[in-house]
Amino acid sequence: MSQFDIYVNPNNKSRSAYPFILDMQNDLVDDLATRIVAPLALYSKFKDQELKKLTPRVTYKEQELLILIPQITSMPAILLKEPIGSLSHLRDEIIGALDFAIIGI
Repeated sequence: MSQFDIYVNPNNKSRSAYPFILDMQNDLVDDLATRIVAPLALYSKFKDQELKKLTPRVTYKEQELLILIPQITSMPAILLKEPIGSLSHLRDEIIGALDFAIIGI
């Protein structure tokens, strides 16, 4: 598992709104049974929740998505099967949103 890998949301009930899960956890913290994650939500369903610094908008597989930083949670690593992509190229933007959420800058 690598930081900023994308996984299919393992929860069937929420997958229509949150099709993907983004692994936020640093690779150095790999021994835990859980991973820190954020949902990737369909922009079309959550555009009213877009906040430029806090919910970065990204495109993945031709879908507009929001990284919902305010909904960061943890989930069992075993639920995250095979990564289907990565947003590591957006590292600075994602870390910036985390910084904004935690320290306000």
